[in-house]
Amino acid sequence: MTAEVKVEEKQVESAVVIASVEEETTVKVVVEEEKETKVEEEEDESKPKGVEKISSFKEESDFFSDLKESEKKALSDLKTKLEEAITENTLLKESPVKVEKKKSEAIVTEEEAKAETSEPAVVAEDSPKEEAKTDANAETIEKESPEEEVKAETVDNDIELWGVPLLPSKGAEGTDVILMKFLRARDFKVNEAFEMLKKTLKWRKEHKIDSILGEDFGEDLASAAYMNGLDLESRPVCYNIYSVFGNEELYQSRENLLRWRFQLMEKGIQKLDLKPGGVTSLLQIHDLKNCPGLYKKELWVAIKNAIVALQDNYPELVFINVPFLFYAGSTLLSPFLTQRTKSKFVVTRPANVTETLLNYIPAEEIPVQYGGFKRYDDTEFSNEAVSEVVVKPGSSETIEIPAAETEGTLVWDIAVLGWEVSYKEEFVPANEGAYTIIVQKGKKIGSNEGPLRNSFKNSESGKIVLTVDNVSSKKKKRVLYRYRNKTESSC
Repeated sequence: MTAEVKVEEKQVESAVVIASVEEETTVKVVVEEEKETKVEEEEDESKPKGVEKISSFKEESDFFSDLKESEKKALSDLKTKLEEAITENTLLKESPVKVEKKKSEAIVTEEEAKAETSEPAVVAEDSPKEEAKTDANAETIEKESPEEEVKAETVDNDIELWGVPLLPSKGAEGTDVILMKFLRARDFKVNEAFEMLKKTLKWRKEHKIDSILGEDFGEDLASAAYMNGLDLESRPVCYNIYSVFGNEELYQSRENLLRWRFQLMEKGIQKLDLKPGGVTSLLQIHDLKNCPGLYKKELWVAIKNAIVALQDNYPELVFINVPFLFYAGSTLLSPFLTQRTKSKFVVTRPANVTETLLNYIPAEEIPVQYGGFKRYDDTEFSNEAVSEVVVKPGSSETIEIPAAETEGTLVWDIAVLGWEVSYKEEFVPANEGAYTIIVQKGKKIGSNEGPLRNSFKNSESGKIVLTVDNVSSKKKKRVLYRYRNKTESSC
C-alpha cells in the first residue's frame, strides 16, 4: 500500500512538469499565429467569407512515385519477405531462437513454481524426484512445441488484413498502403516492420478480431466512443468520452471493454478507402472532461492496454489525436507510447476546444457540444455553407440574412469563439415605413455559451440583422454563422 502511494506521488510531480512543457509549446504556437495574422489584419476582416481551411498535419503520400529511394527499397524488400513467408507457409512461424527462448522460459517458470510450492529444506536438498518431474515437464513442453509450430505454419495464400490481400503477387492496390503503414511505424526498418506485421496477424487470430464485428457489447458502452462526421480531409472522426467511466461497471470487465474498443476501430476502418490517394486513417478526439480520478487503477490499466494494443496492431490508422485536458493523463500513458504516436497528439484546454477542432474539422461537422453546428438528427440544415466574420477589438459587426419572399421562415446558427460579446437579433422590413421587429433583445453572452440557433417567420420581405459587439479592447472575435431561408416550396 505504501509503495503504491509513493508511485502515485511521483506521477503527480511528473505530471506538473510535463504540463509546464506542453503549456510552453502551446504558447509558442499562439505567438506564431499572432505574428502571421498581423499582416492579414490590414485586410477587411469584417467582410463575410467562407471558413478558411487551416493547414493541419499532413499524412505522407501513399503513392509509390512519391516515396524516397530508400523508402522504395524498404517497401520492395518487405514485399519480397512477405511473398516468401506466405508462399512457403512460414509467415506465422516463430524463429528457432524465439522457440528455444520460449522453451527455456517455460522450463524456468515451471522450476520457479516448484520452488515456491516446496518447503525450503526440500529445495536445498535438490530432490531427485523434483528433478525427474522437472525433466519430464521439459520433455512434455518440447514434445508439444513442434505441434504448435506446425499449426502456426499453415497460412492461406488468400490471407487478408482489413479486407486487403497481403500476398504482393496478387497485385492488389491496397497492399502497398498496408505495408507502408507498418514500415512507417518502424521507421522503414524492414525486419522490424515484418515482425510487427506478423505479431499483428497473430494477435488478430488469437483474439478472433476478424469476427468481432458480429459481437454485441450492449448499449452501456455506446456513449463512451462513437463515430461522428468527417474532418477536412474526409477522414472519419471518432469521439472518445471518458466521463462515462464514472460508472465503474463499464470497466470492471476489462476484456469486454477492450474488445468493444477494438470493434469500434474495426468499424472505423470499414469506412476507409485503403488504396493510394484514398482516405486511409481516422481522426481520434479524446475528451477527458469530468474523467474519473486519475488514480482509478482499473480504469487506467484498461486505457493503457487499449492504447498500447491499438498502437501495436493498428499502425498509422490514427492520423492525429486531439485530447482535451490530457496533461496529467499523458504523463501516465507516455511510457507506453512510441515517439511517432506521441507526435500525433495535439493537446488543448477546454477554452480552446472549438478553435482547435476547427483546424481539423469543418464547423458543420463539429458536434454542438464542442462549439460546432452539428446536431443529432438535424433536419433544418443540409449543405448550407458556413461563413465567418472577424470582429475587431472594441468594434461591432452586423450579419444580414435576406428574406426576399413575402412569406417564409428564416433559420440561422451562430457561434462566437470565446463569446464575451453583446449580441442582438432584429428583423428589418424592406418597407421603410414599417417597424423593426426585435427577435432577440441585446444581451451579454458569457464565454461558456455554445452555438445559438433561432428562427423567424416573416410575413413580408426584409432581412434579419445579427449584431455582434466585441466589448474586449484586446482580442478580436471569430464569428461563424450559416442560415437557410425556408419557403413554402422548400419545406
